[in-house]
Amino acid sequence: MNAAETLTTDHSKAVADGSHTHGTGPGFAIPAKSRAERPTSFEPADFPMPTGREEDWRFTPLARLGTALDDVPVDRTAEWSVNPIPAGVSITQIEGADAQLRAVRAPSDRAGAIASARAVRNLLLAVAPGTVVPRPVEIEIAGVGGAVRGHLTAEVGDGAEVTVILTYTGEVELSEFVSIEIAPRARVNLVIIDECASETVHLQDIVVRVGRDAHLRASLVTLGSGLARTNTSVMLSGEGAELDLFGLYFADSGQHIENRVFVDHIAPRCRSRVAFKGALAGQTARTVWIGDVLIRAAAEGTDTYELNRNLLLTEGARADSVPNLEIETGEIAGAGHASATGRFDDEQMFYLQSRGIPEDEARRMVVRGFFADLVRQIGVASVEQGLMRAIDRELGVAHE
Repeated sequence: MNAAETLTTDHSKAVADGSHTHGTGPGFAIPAKSRAERPTSFEPADFPMPTGREEDWRFTPLARLGTALDDVPVDRTAEWSVNPIPAGVSITQIEGADAQLRAVRAPSDRAGAIASARAVRNLLLAVAPGTVVPRPVEIEIAGVGGAVRGHLTAEVGDGAEVTVILTYTGEVELSEFVSIEIAPRARVNLVIIDECASETVHLQDIVVRVGRDAHLRASLVTLGSGLARTNTSVMLSGEGAELDLFGLYFADSGQHIENRVFVDHIAPRCRSRVAFKGALAGQTARTVWIGDVLIRAAAEGTDTYELNRNLLLTEGARADSVPNLEIETGEIAGAGHASATGRFDDEQMFYLQSRGIPEDEARRMVVRGFFADLVRQIGVASVEQGLMRAIDRELGVAHE
């Protein structure tokens, strides 16, 4: 890491800060003993209105969520566009009941349940078995104001290969439930980019099931939205399934960016790697990263590692990072986690400036280097170049 950092690998502390804590008293919801025991449902009423004392909501500024937790009808949809659809790929609208039946599992919180139950548009993206899609399927979802609820279902057939890029723009209060089924031997590269306006509230509940010998590479990029909260749950349900999950976020003053990750190792001999990096600039910039990994008793031979690194560019910025590892079998190949948060390295800046590099350019070089390895993982050159330009713009705003 290109900054002084404090490494947290004390598992006892991570558990104490995470999902294994207990409490009692009026309005206090007692968390499940295991991450796998947390409730899931399509019925919003099954999830009480959060108070902020629940483990799932204790970091989230509830007062800023608008109507996202209100179970009321909405009549507005976000505008969406897609590049020409390649052969073997289809995008259709389906009924809400069908979307819920096709989901790999139900939502894990009230916002996700409401998003599905009140969705005005339910989209199904399907990739036929054996299809190798030659270019990315690019979908842009643009907010046009008001409250929007959506349900997106993706099904990738046996042995198929596809890259899907979801880009969110505009100004909106958007809650969305996303379900992705990846059949055996399929390979999926998923890129989700949030470039919404600063007034946007964006809540996503993403659930993925990865089949036998299938591979998911996913990149979650959050540069926009005033409040962005993403729950990402990946079930490695088939033997030999693999996951590479990357996250990149940049929070300016007033932004709250929250990523909650749950990797569920169900089947034996699966591999997962999770790496999230964030930069924060501004007195009230705030990020939250929760990383839960569960290795079930049947998941022998598991190989897993997760890390989160945060770079504080200014005074007053705050990053919360809580890695949790739950292991139910001793027969594993490897498991670990790490969390690091550090301030901008003044010595590094001095070194660069002493060699004639202006301060602005030196700062840009350090932050670019911090993010470069994750950007390269996206695997789509045009997107990688666009993100580096976006990071430069963020640095310009932060410096001003």
